[in-house]
Amino acid sequence: MGYVIRALMQQDEDDCNSLGLVLMLRHLVSSSLRNSAENMSDPDEYSTTDIAGPRTLITNERQRCGEMSERTNEAVEVRAPELTRFTSAHLQQALGLSSELGWPYRLEDWAFAQGLGEGWALEQAGRLIGTAMRWQYGHAFATLGMIIVANASQGRGYGARLFDALLDDAGPQTLLLNSTREGLGLYSRCGFLPIGEVYQHQGVPTPGLSSPELGWVRAAGVCDLPMIDKLDSETVGMPRGRLLQRLAQAGRLSVIVRNGVVTGYAACRRFGRGHVIGPVVAEDVTHAQALIEDAISKLPDTFIRVDISTTPDLGSWLETRGLKRVDTVTAMVRGAPPQPSGNARLFALCSQSLG
Repeated sequence: MGYVIRALMQQDEDDCNSLGLVLMLRHLVSSSLRNSAENMSDPDEYSTTDIAGPRTLITNERQRCGEMSERTNEAVEVRAPELTRFTSAHLQQALGLSSELGWPYRLEDWAFAQGLGEGWALEQAGRLIGTAMRWQYGHAFATLGMIIVANASQGRGYGARLFDALLDDAGPQTLLLNSTREGLGLYSRCGFLPIGEVYQHQGVPTPGLSSPELGWVRAAGVCDLPMIDKLDSETVGMPRGRLLQRLAQAGRLSVIVRNGVVTGYAACRRFGRGHVIGPVVAEDVTHAQALIEDAISKLPDTFIRVDISTTPDLGSWLETRGLKRVDTVTAMVRGAPPQPSGNARLFALCSQSLG
């Protein structure tokens, strides 16, 4: 009898959830107990604990198997992160993710980006392990960014999962992004093509000399916003009115005006370790320098960041002003690129994510 039970217990350990095995075990135990009762000369010869022993063993084994099953289910749940919409409730944990990668974002920077866009969060056991966001400009264009996966969760395809969710949301419209070296392979496989480079300059500017060009620049007023919006849309090839409104609220806009028309503008706001200057739109590099110099003059001894497109003259000038080039990313597009018009150019981005 003991041998039969031990053998069946071993089988039960291999397959705790087999209903047929449980029924067979129950039948054999019952039959064995009946045979034992028929052969007993004295009912008191066998203790009740001896008879109850197999049943207790079976019950305990079933309980142990149930606990193993629960632990297995818990492990499966841990291995299956869940995609959910990115909301303001994720901001604090998102700040932790960007800090882990060495990005100098503040909580306010995440809130600024989240308030203008939408995206996905990847959660595991209630913990945020990945983010990806999209910013819509009209019905035909969007930029993608803030694509982050926690260090401990990398190498498992989570970045591709987040990016696929962004692409599914975006549909057939034109998509733009700025890629680090590590992301180039993924984005290329998804149909993105390189269209240029963006140079990140930053530092505490050296003291500048007074320049007559600063007289061209003045602070923007509310009445200038429609002209700034028009100039930006023509220069970038996308409608970005909502972004410009938020920039005006979050920081300072300055303009160059000729004959009553805005021909250049720059935005400056708190960001990361100090301030960021951008977008910067101007007719030529001299006007772009004047707009940047005006912003710098209002922020003495302050850490400044400027992300510029491939403009050698502007980059070398920033170097002389103490803003060293510290990084380069690749500008990429999927779909028909925006078609700028007019005489102005985009010299500096709002940010690498928002464009």
